[in-house]
Amino acid sequence: MLSRVLLKSFGGFIVNFDLKPWTTRAFELIYHAELHYLRGEDYDRRLALISFDNSIEVSITTYLSLNPIQRGNRQYQRTDVEIWMNNYHSKLDFFAGEIQRRGLPEHVGKDVIVWYHDHRNEQYHGSGQGVPEINMLDGIRKAAVWVFSVLFDTADVEAKLESAISKYGGELPTIPNGFAVPSQPELPKTSNDSSQMSALTVAALIGRWHEGNESDLEIIRRLANGF
Repeated sequence: MLSRVLLKSFGGFIVNFDLKPWTTRAFELIYHAELHYLRGEDYDRRLALISFDNSIEVSITTYLSLNPIQRGNRQYQRTDVEIWMNNYHSKLDFFAGEIQRRGLPEHVGKDVIVWYHDHRNEQYHGSGQGVPEINMLDGIRKAAVWVFSVLFDTADVEAKLESAISKYGGELPTIPNGFAVPSQPELPKTSNDSSQMSALTVAALIGRWHEGNESDLEIIRRLANGF
């Protein structure tokens, strides 16, 4: 079956994701994370960690929600799926069992992914100690690409990322004026600033927007007002 060609617009530029439609949400998270990962500023590292980690959970959740015809006719007991879908750890349990069932090697252990996830939670909830290190981002990136490639039978994820980014060729837009901007951490400490937590949450959920597009700004306003 030929892959669908899906077009997503970011900042007025059309990015071609040559993927099945049910895979695009997880891939977009990897794509957004990769853009921030490549830019490499402190704020970008935090968003990259959050988005790479989110993509792992979204990949597994999406896969388990598919019709068997959309996942190579693989079928699972409904009671098992309900258990696996319960939380992040149980979803990783499913994936660990899945690679065993397929006879595939384990590239990143569950214990390591959980360690990344715990650091992601610290960043997401405003209590992260400093900026994620490059080796942490390298590790969570590897895990995100691996999980996606296995579950969606996509061997060339790296190539698709490189192609999409090279075609985009633009800069990440800044957060629109009037919105709280997540602060750059200076010292390891717990933050209770709700505006900072909301700003980081909104930025992580949206990933990208076009600051010249009033529709995009209105969506951001509604999200921000909801936190």
